[in-house]
Amino acid sequence: MIRVDLNADMGESFGPWKMGDDAALLTTVTSANIACGAHAGDPDVMAKTMTLALENGVGIGAHPGFSDLQGFGRQRMSVPRASLQNSIRFQVAASVGMAKSLGGKVRHVKIHGALANMSSEDEKLASDIYEAALSVDPELIVTVLCATAQETAVRELGCAYAGEIFADRAYNDDATLVDRSLPGAVIHDPEVAGKRMVEMVQAGAIITESGKQIKTDIDTICLHGDTPNAVQIAGSVRGTLEASGIEVRTFEGRRA
Repeated sequence: MIRVDLNADMGESFGPWKMGDDAALLTTVTSANIACGAHAGDPDVMAKTMTLALENGVGIGAHPGFSDLQGFGRQRMSVPRASLQNSIRFQVAASVGMAKSLGGKVRHVKIHGALANMSSEDEKLASDIYEAALSVDPELIVTVLCATAQETAVRELGCAYAGEIFADRAYNDDATLVDRSLPGAVIHDPEVAGKRMVEMVQAGAIITESGKQIKTDIDTICLHGDTPNAVQIAGSVRGTLEASGIEVRTFEGRRA
């Protein structure tokens, strides 16, 4: 039987400002990437989101990114290597510590936004980020964008990883994501999202905008919690996968 995890980025509210419906998403997804306070989130939001994840049996992941609250971590930035690594350590350690205090455990780490896009193009940057995260907890499973420099980096590091594709984003022919500023980059139709995920998982490949198939190991599917209809997309993706005989469950991680 084909198995795949369904994850969502969440915990991105801040103070009185709310982003997304995490409580609803956590009844559908099997892994949660929870913001660490740099691009979004705060200590209270982190604790609340982790508590809900534990109550729903959802795997907890740290979701660090650039320190960019104004830009939601989606602005490309130039940060010195040592400072960037310390920022990643700081964010992951906060996540690991909070989960432990609640009786839980952070299972994985997934990079957010512009930093994720940049590291999908730059193996050295990806390696720097993952080394920093793993220095906090070497048992973390690193979630990587399938068939990109991120995957090359984790294979070289020899750490546990999970290959990820996106339910709500379109792909370029080099397996990177279509820039959000371009038409069709973000997929809003739940039915379309569900159908394309079944096609990709069954094919064992990313299917790009041009129709090109890039063969890859798919361990997890992501959707963005800040998308207006994220809950509907999650429900459609999970329902369509299961109706096609694909089991949805938390990933275990793999090694090269």
